[in-house]
Amino acid sequence: MKNIKLFLLAIAITASCSLTAQVAINTDGTSADGSAMLDVQSTNKGFLPPRMMAAERTAISSPAEGLLVYQTDGSKGYYYFISGVWTSLTDGKTYPSLTIGTQQWMDKNLDVTTYRNGDPIPYVTDLTEWAGLTTGAWCYYNNDPSNNGTYGKLYNWYAVNDPRGLAPVGWHVPTNAEWTTLTTYLGGTIVAGGKMKVTGTTTWLSPNTDATNTSGFSGLPGGLRYCEGGFNNVGERGYWWSSTEGETSPDLAWSRYLRYNFSNVYAQRLEKQDGFSVRCLRD
Repeated sequence: MKNIKLFLLAIAITASCSLTAQVAINTDGTSADGSAMLDVQSTNKGFLPPRMMAAERTAISSPAEGLLVYQTDGSKGYYYFISGVWTSLTDGKTYPSLTIGTQQWMDKNLDVTTYRNGDPIPYVTDLTEWAGLTTGAWCYYNNDPSNNGTYGKLYNWYAVNDPRGLAPVGWHVPTNAEWTTLTTYLGGTIVAGGKMKVTGTTTWLSPNTDATNTSGFSGLPGGLRYCEGGFNNVGERGYWWSSTEGETSPDLAWSRYLRYNFSNVYAQRLEKQDGFSVRCLRD
């Protein structure tokens, strides 16, 4: 009996120590770094976290903040759980950017088909279906994929506002105030548009008034999809969403648009069902 008690006491002491000790895994006996509970070192092997399909990932009960897994199907890659949402660690793309004043903008319109957590954003072509949406969706201008290479995709505001995140990790859709910061830096709304438009008449209709693109924003006339489902204004106007709802109506949200025959930037509250381009801002 005495030997059993001593054995159990030894197990208890060992368990207590293991709960508080740092762990180093390596081949040279190096101690764990002082800042790490687990320190894995190798020059010829990697680390494999749990691997599972998307359905298995989303079925995890009460995932802890910061939980990390690797998804093996669909939009493959690492996903971590943050603020109640599974978020893709990387979508495998890089997003060139430019600095305008104190802000860092993507240098082209957004072109994604999944939310930040890897869930697909519905691609909706039907006019009636588009008009009835109260959830996120995207489309090509005029439902023509050939427009994608130049203008990117058009998104309704419900996609912008979806809690799963439309912008890639490290980016966000600018607020109304952040758009104002941009136009103020460029000299105000009367002249900022000319500084934001690409030059020439390859994409913009003539006369493309005062277009210099000195900001580098490279705004393009991608047009829009109306809330009723039809398309208009390619070549004439470019529209971009903000993430800010309109104050006067729950059906409206703030946007910005440029025109081929003016140098202005226009701020307007428009229907959330409209399909606009999206330009992201660095967090």
